[in-house]
Amino acid sequence: MQNTATPTHCPYCALQCGMNLTPAPDGTVEVSERADFPVNRGALCGKGRTAPAVLASNVRLTSPLVRDGGGALVPASWDEALDRIAAGLGRTRAEHGPDAVGVFGGGGLTNEKAYTLGKFARVVLGTSQIDYNGRFCMSSAAAAGIKAFGLDRGLPFPLEDIPKSGCVILVGSNLAETMPPSLRFFTELKENGGTLVVIDPRRTKTAEQADLHLAPRPGTDLALALGLLHLVIAEGRVDEEYVRERTAGWEDARAAAMAHWPEYVERITGVSVPQLRETVRLFCEPESAMVLTARGPEQQSKGTDTVGAWINLCLATGRAGRPLSGYGCLTGQGNGQGGREHGQKADQLPGYRKLDDPAARAHVAEVWGVDPDSLPGPGRSAYELLDALGTDIRSLLLMASNPVVSAPRAAHIEERIRSLDFLAVCDVVLSETAALADVVLPVTQWAEETGTTTNLEGRVLLRRRAITPPDGIRSDLEVLHELAARLGVEKGFPTDPEEVFEELRRASAGGAADYSGITYRRLVEEDGVFWPCPAAVEAVDADGDPTSKTPASHPGTPRLFLDRFATPDGRARFVPVSHRPIAEEPDDEYPVLLTTGRVVAQYQSGAQTRRVAELNAAAPGPFVELHPRLAARLGAAEGDPVAVVSRRGRAVAPARITNAIRPDTVFMPFHWPGEGRANTLTNPALDPTSRMPEFKACAVRLEAVGR
Repeated sequence: MQNTATPTHCPYCALQCGMNLTPAPDGTVEVSERADFPVNRGALCGKGRTAPAVLASNVRLTSPLVRDGGGALVPASWDEALDRIAAGLGRTRAEHGPDAVGVFGGGGLTNEKAYTLGKFARVVLGTSQIDYNGRFCMSSAAAAGIKAFGLDRGLPFPLEDIPKSGCVILVGSNLAETMPPSLRFFTELKENGGTLVVIDPRRTKTAEQADLHLAPRPGTDLALALGLLHLVIAEGRVDEEYVRERTAGWEDARAAAMAHWPEYVERITGVSVPQLRETVRLFCEPESAMVLTARGPEQQSKGTDTVGAWINLCLATGRAGRPLSGYGCLTGQGNGQGGREHGQKADQLPGYRKLDDPAARAHVAEVWGVDPDSLPGPGRSAYELLDALGTDIRSLLLMASNPVVSAPRAAHIEERIRSLDFLAVCDVVLSETAALADVVLPVTQWAEETGTTTNLEGRVLLRRRAITPPDGIRSDLEVLHELAARLGVEKGFPTDPEEVFEELRRASAGGAADYSGITYRRLVEEDGVFWPCPAAVEAVDADGDPTSKTPASHPGTPRLFLDRFATPDGRARFVPVSHRPIAEEPDDEYPVLLTTGRVVAQYQSGAQTRRVAELNAAAPGPFVELHPRLAARLGAAEGDPVAVVSRRGRAVAPARITNAIRPDTVFMPFHWPGEGRANTLTNPALDPTSRMPEFKACAVRLEAVGR
């Protein structure tokens, strides 16, 4: 173990903050500031500072576990554990066919592991049934971006552009808690004379920083965006020249927006007409402006249309494909962007290629050395895959995900997982899902392995191995290599991450997410490279003819769409959309709306952060946030246990009474299992395009506990 600092990146959110790791004499690992990385300039949140705590042997898994005859998980050798997994998956495939075997991945996997997992599912198992928890992250934004721009990348510009813009509308993001180091970009925006508008049903720490806070009823973001576009049209603020020269489909989108007059939108959303008008003024008066969305508007059964409406607002005002302007999505998970670009999503192949595109299949099949016809077609989306466990899907290989806590209608999903014939889980800790497995494999963590991730800007980064993993720990790449060999595929699954990345480069070449010009060396020298980055740029003379000069390396693409959009004709597409209710509106039996989210000291399902003492001290458990008027009707005081009941189940947590939330809404964070599990309540109603569940709005009732 070397006592020198290794520059690397945080294992948590999509900022992928830079940090230095240094092994200490006592065996621990010290985190220090890495001020040269432009995304965080050395700043780290509590999760990043304490990330090495999960490396401790008393926290993480250190041996494979197998289920014994008495039903307990007991230590086993790697050979026994791998043999059991190969036998379990192979038996299901032989008896029920390849699609009876499912694969579920995670947005925390590196690009190399996500790529290999997708290849393993399709080449070794021959199954179409693969998806990942990133489906629950930004799939609605991805679907809307592809419809409008022909390409999906979280942010089409670097974070450094945000402070230079004239106005930012931030929709459904509490980044002060979900990615705290990013807040400085918005602070600098205001210092530079720009304005910040925050749209959130709660007055969050982020909303407190805003020049204007709009608090719409959960699930009404679509109507709100349409109402703003209506006012843009009525007030003559449409950029007619831009619309004419760079877009298509305006008339239909215009007609749809005009049906959403301000007073109508006020009744739906609860946002007053004067606030709507002020938002339009703040957005339209500067030379540049942005709209950034997060899970609030996206995790809805109409999330794709909702994001599409915000994109329409940007297009109508000439705010997309221009400097310091545009629409962007704030990706949540550490590699939520790259995780779906390279093959673990149900309908995609590496390079963000579509699985049902014959040319895409042919290209990737050639790289993999298989017949294109042998590749399965698109499979089920994440929730639909989980819902099919124990029936159509009889065995599951799961990596880097904890759906027992994170999936909507979680009690039902837990039941489906328990009904499987066979479950194998690869993880660093014994999560709630891993505890149900037949075999659990302990795998390396971020500091113990090298690999690439792609942050929310589309910047591909290199996480570098800083320490040696403990004896008995293997990487996910080694696991897939060993399983492939046991299932009859001896070649094609290397264990060296750089070798995998070299293959990924070839597989992605020519695709929408083209990484072919990116190398590990460039990632080190340039501190990340923005995709698309083709392999080389042909040298040409003044007349545009090829020269004898060596082709130049492509610089990468920090800013998309400045010259043209990624559509066949280069024009962005307006998509006409109209407001519709959430899937489950409140009624007499369930009169209150529940919305969910995160707190600063915990991350996702909490499988890792709940094992860190400092983070647990800051956020020890779940709570129900409710308005004083709602608490008074219930007869609940601060800290009293409150039951939240939906049509799917019941959760109990202490009351947190605050004026920062609407009187018709309650909020619960979703990081905890047990009786306070928020996702016991959430609605799995799916967006018809993105297949995103409606995490952000469902009907509930409140009950006092022990009264």
